[in-house]
Amino acid sequence: KRRRYHIYRSIMTDVRDNPALHRFELDTQAGPAIVTYRREGGVLKLIHTEVPKELGGQGVGSKLAKGVLELIRAKGDKIVPLCDFMRGYIGRHPDYADLVLK
Repeated sequence: KRRRYHIYRSIMTDVRDNPALHRFELDTQAGPAIVTYRREGGVLKLIHTEVPKELGGQGVGSKLAKGVLELIRAKGDKIVPLCDFMRGYIGRHPDYADLVLK
């Protein structure tokens, strides 16, 4: 349990945009958790979400998704969630539905 707590503590760092690699990143002890995207004007197509396998099921993907969506909201962009994980997260958190391009 101590290790799990430590992993949770380590993922509290901010999600950042890495435009050179076309992805959002969240550093973890096991490596970066990422959401890749393609930008088309003010629209981000969210393509793929990846979390280190050893951290699966520990909420890392949800923390990443929340951080990504908050960054996008702050920039005033819209999204097209092509990734199943991001689409599912938005479905469970409808307060982010306004970000989806209609």
